Amino acid sequence: MFIILLSACSSAGKKNRLATASSPYLQEHADNPVDWHEWNDEALATAKKENKPLLVSIGYASCHWCHVMEKESFMDTAVARMMNENFICIKVDREERPDIDNIYMYACQLISGGGGWPLNAFALPDGKPFFAGTYYSKSGWLSLLKEISKAFKEKHDLVVKQADGLTKGIADEEFSFYKVDSTAVVINNQAYQNLFDSVYLKTDTINGGIKGSPKFPMPAVTEFLLQNYYFTGNKKALDAASITLNKMALGGIYDHIDGGFARYATDKEWHIPHFEKMLYDNAQLISLYTHAYQITQNDFYKTIITETISFVERNLASTYGGYYSSLNADTEDGEGLFYAWKESDFKKVTGSENLMAEYFNVTSLGNWNKGNNILFSSYTPQEFAILKNQTPDQFITLLNKTQKSLLEVRNKRAKPTADTKILTAWNAMMIKAYADAYVATGTEEYLAKAMNVAKFLEKNMLSNNGSLKRNFKEGKTSINGFLDDYAWTASAFIKLYSVSFDINWITLAKQITDHATKNFYSKDAGLFYYTASNDPKLAVRKMEVDDDAIPSSNSVMAGVLHSLGVIYDDSSYNNISKRMLRSVVTKVDLFPAYHAQWCNLAGLFSHGTYEVVVMGKDAISKNKELQKKYLPNCVIMGETDKENLPLLENKMPENKTLIYVCTNKVCKKPVENVSEAWNQVK
Repeated sequence: MFIILLSACSSAGKKNRLATASSPYLQEHADNPVDWHEWNDEALATAKKENKPLLVSIGYASCHWCHVMEKESFMDTAVARMMNENFICIKVDREERPDIDNIYMYACQLISGGGGWPLNAFALPDGKPFFAGTYYSKSGWLSLLKEISKAFKEKHDLVVKQADGLTKGIADEEFSFYKVDSTAVVINNQAYQNLFDSVYLKTDTINGGIKGSPKFPMPAVTEFLLQNYYFTGNKKALDAASITLNKMALGGIYDHIDGGFARYATDKEWHIPHFEKMLYDNAQLISLYTHAYQITQNDFYKTIITETISFVERNLASTYGGYYSSLNADTEDGEGLFYAWKESDFKKVTGSENLMAEYFNVTSLGNWNKGNNILFSSYTPQEFAILKNQTPDQFITLLNKTQKSLLEVRNKRAKPTADTKILTAWNAMMIKAYADAYVATGTEEYLAKAMNVAKFLEKNMLSNNGSLKRNFKEGKTSINGFLDDYAWTASAFIKLYSVSFDINWITLAKQITDHATKNFYSKDAGLFYYTASNDPKLAVRKMEVDDDAIPSSNSVMAGVLHSLGVIYDDSSYNNISKRMLRSVVTKVDLFPAYHAQWCNLAGLFSHGTYEVVVMGKDAISKNKELQKKYLPNCVIMGETDKENLPLLENKMPENKTLIYVCTNKVCKKPVENVSEAWNQVK
């Protein structure tokens, strides 16, 4: 183990290099007096030539404290002079370059036990980190810069030793979890139930989500609860999922005027958000609420689906066809004030009567800072209507009218800016969201929009050999795709095929997955690296395994391989998927709530999957009806007139449409009626 040598101590108009960056976040720093570089070979070569340490500052466009540190320190000429004279300063957008962020964030966690953004790391000219921290005040930052610079010059050997030890610590963690006899691992129903019991212990059964605060939406955890209910009929699982879904949708983390979810809530009741809104959260949550709607037919969930989709379309749609990454937490008025209401301003819009103020918990004292109110509710509209002796239809009509009026007034305020880069993985999540919303609600427009985003990725991000690009800005791509880009795009294309039966999407999903397997997979570890073998080398080549607000790229890829193994009747895909789960099973057993996507995969292996084939002239309409129900254990294929996949062979009927429900390629009696097929899946 390494020794911590260092500790954190408590010209006008000219643009720097970041003016031409592809990231809007980096461009925001173009007017800093800091001599920023992007991460590239030139920056590292300059550091080696001048024998200066790297100062790697990492953030993202919607990060509040990143903006604070920029204003306090990076815009200050004295601070900039200290940085420029003693360091080669590199600015990184963590969303564009998560590969770099992963390394320095883990270094920070090893040093301090915590992390976050802005992330400020110091490294040798070859990129090996020797110290990392998060936000610093101006005085604290200046003290740290002096201390680091002095140590690099006067205690260089010790700094190198610490960098080597820290880098080894990062690399050792990478391979600690798969050193098990994977052939001895048993994934059965009892093991799956044990995972549920552990997740349930972590679940807040009063407020939803994981116990404690802050509260992050963790869609994979709630998806696991829904899956468990489906497989076992365990009412506890559905109740826990429902509490989470209801509390998030009623809380201040949800924008009750314009739709859409903020990144997290600062309190345990979901009332006060951290105000940035991310495409990845909203896409995943659309999918989650569609699955809950399929199970419960709760119209409140359908409202959340449609409002969140409308939010994304109004605020994040690009004229190019994809979707932007996020909305900022800050405006010129201050963090979050765009969303807040004084009681007097609220009642100017809603009238002096108190019904709407009561519903949204608006008071004269305020429920947030300085007499401001964040809108949240303690009841669903249906529940509140009954409490107030109104019919649900009456109250919901009033609520919709009020929301529209409030939105018109709020839109006159200074709006949060959008981060206008388009990321492949996050847009793939949106494809899946649209496809899920299409089958849950029957809205044809959602399928058309899923197709549009998929065609955007196919045209702009995908090469003929199956390789992907990460980012798109103003018609250009500049960064090679990472494993999450491959995993989510393949997953989205599989989903799109399953709802449309357009063979193009499953063909592309296979091509993308084959490219990833060739260039990212480690046979020794039984897992995929986050970066491709032919990408420029970083200090450590990492693997992403933990499921957080976004499930890990490895767990998503394991699900992709499982599906492709079924669709193409190819055991080599299934074998890799099983090996992946077995490689991480020790970690999954220890921390299932933070490996919930892996838990979902364990459910498929323990309870089995159905191959469902819909064949015949009405295959599209029958499939649409079939998928109104939540069917997490079904891999669905079909065609109207061709037998173009292995499991479709010899199944095309004449002048009718048949549904085949099969397990391990053994099919039950084909049926014409969707309800009979549902019964066969039970």
